[in-house]
Amino acid sequence: MTSELQTPDPDGTNGNGATQPTKIDRELAWRIAPSLLISFKYAWAGISYAFQTQRNFRIHVILGGLALGVGAFLHFSAVEMSIVGLTIGAVLAMELLNTAIESVVDLTVKQNYHELARIAKDCAAAAVLISALAAIGVASSLILPRLFIKLWQIFQISSFLQ
Repeated sequence: MTSELQTPDPDGTNGNGATQPTKIDRELAWRIAPSLLISFKYAWAGISYAFQTQRNFRIHVILGGLALGVGAFLHFSAVEMSIVGLTIGAVLAMELLNTAIESVVDLTVKQNYHELARIAKDCAAAAVLISALAAIGVASSLILPRLFIKLWQIFQISSFLQ
């Protein structure tokens, strides 16, 4: 299935004042994916888009990887690693929802300002902020105490060797 998207030439017309239709391939764009594999392909495309275009998504991915690495270094139990992983997943999911909401709002209002568009974007960003603050709380309660103990032990060993 292909659809037409009206796009003007660089000068705004196709020479006679009319816009020139451009064919774009949007197979399955408005239908349910025929297979689970196609569904995962679309989901991966969303993750890839967010990683390529959203600075905060990349920051959260890096910090999440760092948190998992520190958890492994500190020998977290399976339950503690699960809590860290679920927290990271919640933050990344909120970032993806924020990106989706911002894209739909931008599509709807185009270049015009609308107060409801601002509210929608601000609320989506606030959801990300709340999940990130919750993640900081989880990190503070799980990672920091053990990290300080580990650093204290390293400091005591190094001072003993001198």
